Amino acid sequence: MDIEGFVRDKIKITNEKTLEDMLSKRIKDYKDISTEKSKLMAESVIEEVKNSLKIDKIDDNLLKKIIDIPSADVTMGEMGIGSRGSGDFFVHRKIAEIVSTTKTKSLVNPTEQDDGGVVKSDISGENIYITTAIDGIHSRLSEYPFLGGFHVTRASLRDVCVMGAKPVAIISDLHLADDGDVGKLFDFTSGVSTVSEIVDVPIVAGSTLRVGGDMGLGNRLVSAVGSIGVSEHIPTSRKRAEVDDVILLTEGSGGGTITTTAIYNGFFDVIWETLDVSFIKASNVLNEEKLIKDIHAMTDVTNGGLRGDAHEISKTTGLGLEFNLDDINKMINPKVLNMLNTLDIDPLGISIDSLMLIVSKDIVDDVINSINSVGVKISEIGSVDNKGYPRIIKNGNESKLKPLFRETAYTKIKKVVGDKTPENFEPMKEKIEKAVVKSIKKKNDVVKYITEK
Repeated sequence: MDIEGFVRDKIKITNEKTLEDMLSKRIKDYKDISTEKSKLMAESVIEEVKNSLKIDKIDDNLLKKIIDIPSADVTMGEMGIGSRGSGDFFVHRKIAEIVSTTKTKSLVNPTEQDDGGVVKSDISGENIYITTAIDGIHSRLSEYPFLGGFHVTRASLRDVCVMGAKPVAIISDLHLADDGDVGKLFDFTSGVSTVSEIVDVPIVAGSTLRVGGDMGLGNRLVSAVGSIGVSEHIPTSRKRAEVDDVILLTEGSGGGTITTTAIYNGFFDVIWETLDVSFIKASNVLNEEKLIKDIHAMTDVTNGGLRGDAHEISKTTGLGLEFNLDDINKMINPKVLNMLNTLDIDPLGISIDSLMLIVSKDIVDDVINSINSVGVKISEIGSVDNKGYPRIIKNGNESKLKPLFRETAYTKIKKVVGDKTPENFEPMKEKIEKAVVKSIKKKNDVVKYITEK
């Protein structure tokens, strides 16, 4: 529970004494402390929030602007942020828009919505491409820290690999709420370390803090793991896909999302299927056999499933992608596919953690043979054309492959929330656009102030 957020929500509509009593009771729900101490805590939070709300008394207009938030009046849940659908993709593009105004240079940046970012560095006269990626723990794995740590590390490394880089370092940022058992920190780190040891990539740095500090009650775990990779060749970013390329897919057994699906639907044996690092084997062998430089694009089937990735690739390149459903289903781990079918979960709208490669026709056999040689299954599932949008072929019939507003619902609560696009989606987007403009202006104003100071 965010007690500061609770006070900020209630303070303008609730009598202060009543608010103090309400907050004191909430605090005692989480902490085994005396009523006297819980009331002292409540009083302190209320006083701090009251002081912070005196923004109107600030005479400095720029400082007032820095402190004030350019509100969009649209919540994370309403926009489906983090749910890997059209609302989420829209907001990510807006974040990238703010980043793009910094006038800094990179080879692959957030505007391309790729798996990782890339900068080129000239070291001793040689071009070195440095790739970075970061992923957050799956929110429903807070109560399963080892699995959360394992899968978020795997996801971060995979994002570096699909850019054609060799992972060289892992960093970890771990936040646990005030009432969380310290053992969660160790369990999470154990999960991260398991992947680190298996793939021989060291953990080099990290940070550990409390969620919300004194303001966050409960035992919620949130974290992120980042990876750094290097390569001597141009990265395999999505924008390099070309017409007549062939689309290949490795077998996907899922990661954090499939693990969550398995746990909260009682398919516990499926968890074992997700505990693999085949993507590292595949990318490593492609690097070793010098095939990476000839691959036009690689991505992992994660964000909103194949629907989401296909949409983002088409949007980035302006090209069309045609997929065959039967061929895709053959490349989903049988136990995972059986679980999805049993639960009526669309495999095209969920993260199955396959590697998708886009390659020219003349190296298809070389790529397939190379990846098969390390025991990883891979097969052709489609092709690239100039139609400008992704399609799926099912039983001989073609239909447009569109991302949903949210990724396919894979838990009961997600099915209750639903994946339908809200009727006010366009007005929400307009509000967000205005907030983005204000945020960019704030950044520009502060940059100007500091540089001219």
